[in-house]
Amino acid sequence: MMPETSVVLSPLLWALVSAQMAMGLFDVLYHHELTERLAWRATASHELQLHAARNLFYAVLFLVFAWIEPHGLLAWAVLLILGCEVAITLADFVEEDMSRKLPATERVLHTLLALNYGAILSLIGPQLVAWAALPNGFRFVDYGFATWVLTFAAAGVLLFALRDRATSLRAAAFASPKPMSLAGLLDGRRSVLVTGGTGFIGSRLVATLVANGHDVTVHTRSLSKTALLATPVRIVTSLDQIGNDARIEAIVDLAGEPVADGLWTFKRRFNVIASRVRMLRDIERMMVRLETKPEVLIKASAIGRYGVRDDELLSEADAGGANATEFAVRSTALTEAAALAVGKQLGLRVVNVRIGLVLGRDGGMLSRLLPVFDLGLGGRLGSGQQWMSWIGLDDMVRVIAFAIGNRDVDGALNATTPMPVRNSEFTKSLALALRRPAMFAVPRFVLAWGAGDLGRELLLGGQRVVPAKLHALGFRFLTTKLEEVLAREIGSAADAATPAQSAESDVLMPTAAKTIGG
Repeated sequence: MMPETSVVLSPLLWALVSAQMAMGLFDVLYHHELTERLAWRATASHELQLHAARNLFYAVLFLVFAWIEPHGLLAWAVLLILGCEVAITLADFVEEDMSRKLPATERVLHTLLALNYGAILSLIGPQLVAWAALPNGFRFVDYGFATWVLTFAAAGVLLFALRDRATSLRAAAFASPKPMSLAGLLDGRRSVLVTGGTGFIGSRLVATLVANGHDVTVHTRSLSKTALLATPVRIVTSLDQIGNDARIEAIVDLAGEPVADGLWTFKRRFNVIASRVRMLRDIERMMVRLETKPEVLIKASAIGRYGVRDDELLSEADAGGANATEFAVRSTALTEAAALAVGKQLGLRVVNVRIGLVLGRDGGMLSRLLPVFDLGLGGRLGSGQQWMSWIGLDDMVRVIAFAIGNRDVDGALNATTPMPVRNSEFTKSLALALRRPAMFAVPRFVLAWGAGDLGRELLLGGQRVVPAKLHALGFRFLTTKLEEVLAREIGSAADAATPAQSAESDVLMPTAAKTIGG
């Protein structure tokens, strides 16, 4: 049967369908894949299953309307699919409200999609009912360009249906990490105050401390973020809520404006420094009035303290950043000095933990890279020769526990594994773990021009840092192999359970970095 020209797809209907496809594509790529990272959320498995079913229905609808005009039972079948799509969308709305907090942009977009879809149904519904009254069968149609656009859209949503199904199974396999033992690192029962305890590192630290029987108080300014914290835990929104007779043996200060969550505008630079100094002042005021003073203050810093140093091997004994104009150098120097001043004033041990790139599925740099690499769009940054000094999330928690429990830990402490890698090597390892290509290198000038100082210092610059103090004090990493950490976080290896503590750091620590200083 030869295709016939049809006038069913009117200019108004085509405009509405085009808008629906454009908004839907934006919602999937921007919200589901990149910002909300549904494919990497353990709690998103059911939502992804709903998306897979809905996309499958969309693929059938696009293909049907692109090529045929259904009559009789076929028209009724299409009406049934449309009804099922509405039911799935309603179920999806409920699931989203139960499993995650939607950003404002996604809520607005979902409203627009629902209104636009209602308009489409008001136009196509009566026509389908009319076709349903005809004898069973169909006739081919030809909308020209629109036919091929709908066909292409059908193929696209079918691919996303298959991806959503696969990622729903992967998300379902993401089990919550088993409580990690801190035996030998932090023995006895300690009373610990954690600021920033709802963040990426803080939430895992709190869960680990609670699981090991420690008494934990979490300071946060957002109660909504405490719902997923381990229990039992004490929550305060102001340090003034802690009584003078409270017993706090250790303070872990992880609070502060995120450094890499946006361009380094003047406002962000100010907030990064001010938020950290302000928190330290609040901590100092609290400690002054406490009847029993804490024993140690653990302050989160960063390896950016060393500045961009190319291939130079850096330990705690090395001086601070050679270029004092770099924002990472200035901001970390100020916060570290403020922490040391608090310790000197109150006579307590202070540890400035210089944190490297913490690798975990749910936060930090890896969480930003996973959606991009998972879509096959990843690649090295610039030349790829810059060093990336990294540490697994579990080892990061263990370093903090070690610093609390070991009185010999004082001053600067590098929280990185002994095996930093270049960006090109990291890129290859991540692509291999995901079984994806990594061909889309980002040119240096794009990062330097588009991200400014953030791009030049954090993305294109780097530090080759080693944990000399940890090595000298006998700290044993769970693993120093990048591939093992990536496999465990990505879930690409069935046997990628937490490895036994290894002695690799004893043999892999570069000799030049074993000098201790602080």
